[in-house]
Amino acid sequence: MHVSRIPVFRIPSKGVSLLLSTLFSLPIRAAADIRARRFLRKDPLEAQRTLLPDLLRRSAATRFGRTYGFAELAALPFERCCQRYQERVPIRTYRQFWDDWFASHLSTFHQGQQLVLQDLTWPGRIPWLCETSGTTAPTKFIPFTREMFAQNQRAALDMLCCYLSREPRSTIPGGKILYMAGSTHLKDMGDGVQAGDMSAITLLKRPAWLDRYVEPREPLASAPWDQRLDGMARLLLEDRRIRILSGVPPWILLLLKQVELLSNKPFRTAVPNLELIIHGGTSMAPYRGEFERLVSNSGLRFLELLPSSEAFMGFQVHGEATMRLTPFYGAFFEFVPIEQLDDTGAPAADAVAVPLQGIEIGHRYAVILSTCAGLWRYHIGDTLRFLDREHFQIEFTGRDKFLDRFEEKVTQSEVEQAVAAVNREHQDLVREFIVGPDIGSRRHRWILACREGHLSPEAIAEQLDRHLRTSNADYDTFRRQGRIGQPQVLLVPEQTIYDWSHEVRGKLGGQSKIPHIDPTLTGELVQSLADFSRSVHAPAVSN
Repeated sequence: MHVSRIPVFRIPSKGVSLLLSTLFSLPIRAAADIRARRFLRKDPLEAQRTLLPDLLRRSAATRFGRTYGFAELAALPFERCCQRYQERVPIRTYRQFWDDWFASHLSTFHQGQQLVLQDLTWPGRIPWLCETSGTTAPTKFIPFTREMFAQNQRAALDMLCCYLSREPRSTIPGGKILYMAGSTHLKDMGDGVQAGDMSAITLLKRPAWLDRYVEPREPLASAPWDQRLDGMARLLLEDRRIRILSGVPPWILLLLKQVELLSNKPFRTAVPNLELIIHGGTSMAPYRGEFERLVSNSGLRFLELLPSSEAFMGFQVHGEATMRLTPFYGAFFEFVPIEQLDDTGAPAADAVAVPLQGIEIGHRYAVILSTCAGLWRYHIGDTLRFLDREHFQIEFTGRDKFLDRFEEKVTQSEVEQAVAAVNREHQDLVREFIVGPDIGSRRHRWILACREGHLSPEAIAEQLDRHLRTSNADYDTFRRQGRIGQPQVLLVPEQTIYDWSHEVRGKLGGQSKIPHIDPTLTGELVQSLADFSRSVHAPAVSN
């Protein structure tokens, strides 16, 4: 009797790994498809109509809720609820909110500070405080609750699922993310309350099951920035399971260049398995050309998001050109037209604010938030422009700081677009920058940190001036009238601005950002950088 042999197919070990990875990813992809479809079906307006009464109801028994009658407001139909809420609760900046509600709960003693917020503006104890600080303003402590932590996780998962649902060949399932967080050191603020960088809180308090998928780990995660940068570059080179890189554009660029330096290879040759870069925190515009130079035509994908210490506000759905506002994650939005902001970039307490349903396409707005972290009609300092009403797609237009010491009202977006235009003409020589007022000479003073190359400060000053005159009618008028002089440009080596940020400002890496517009009244930051630069070398200066 003849028995036919069953053929044996020998799969190479690499093929076995690929097969197992594919089988493992199938349920993940199915779940991602379901979650993505659910997200895309959500109605932003209906979500906001439901959210405000819910936030008011949950906080009705807090001291803040009792003061403003939240229980009564929560029982009203949405239109009346929103109107009465706006009439009763003033818009506040951080300083105003702090003075009115948080300052009395801060204690300072020889070992540090203590700040415990219990049933004050949100029920229960606030477990974390997102700490932000700068050389020109006191430290800010932004409440961060478990509810907000969960909402941020939901937002990140929705964004990733939208990506996976449109990328059936993605290798992300089973891979890792390299998260460029800030310092992971958290301060003890008393009674179990901790304060630190929001990205560090997110990294340290993540669910245990995520540990195997997130880098860097300790001790690298808490190392000084220069060591962390080198360590993360080596991780990218050695760990081929890292498929996602997340951070702030200028620091991502430094990491990519460190990889090239260590490997002596083009970035995509050195790190072929990286699939996705998630970026946010500052505009990509000034850095786009350099990213294209490093990763052009490589298949590497980019997604933008709009996070903040106060709330998760938006992300880019894969396949779409811009971000969507995402009003589903514990934050009720109001918008104040930028024309209503005062000279400091702040709205009046009774400024006219519109809910999401009242926005107009093309207008630029300051964002006002009420959140599940106990912030109420809080002016966060970010601005955006709506591009459509179907999906509420937005353009992040920067902080609500202006170049306005001469009443010119030049926005951060216009400043960043001017630098982007210079980079297009000069092969992306400008890596970072800051601009502020030169009060005595009635002009703008730019400091551009550049990679090696030959640039004329006078020519760059002329190009920046020309671009701003094209994009801002007030600036053009003031220039023609002689009310603002020709800008001055200082060119410094790229490393100088990072050394200054580290040594003078005490900030470097992770989620820290170089301010593109000097927030001081008299250009103190720009002067500080100019002085620092002269102490280490002679910068090239235009007249």
